[in-house]
Amino acid sequence: MIKRNSAHKHRNSALVFAALGDEIRLRLVVRLCEDGPMSITRLTAGSRVTRQAITKHLRVMESAGLVRGSRRGRESVWQLHRERLEDARHYLDLISKHWDQALERLRAFVEN
Repeated sequence: MIKRNSAHKHRNSALVFAALGDEIRLRLVVRLCEDGPMSITRLTAGSRVTRQAITKHLRVMESAGLVRGSRRGRESVWQLHRERLEDARHYLDLISKHWDQALERLRAFVEN
């Protein structure tokens, strides 16, 4: 049972990293982090990316659990699901810790 939950968690985190692997989606995450919830119109403003392309990227991020969309009148407003970023950060911290430990073992080996 624990392994199944762990595998599910790994799979979900892999979806987040895959979604963040695209430059446009990464920029959208940064904008949502800095400015809070925004409409597709605001997310598109000042970029060369079409509304349709932004919508497609938001859907990919939504399926990874990074963002949530809601309707406000005639507009779709998107907001970041920060907990999913925290999950990704946890994995990066874990990987960093393992690398630090491996480098420390190597340093100790070389010095002896």
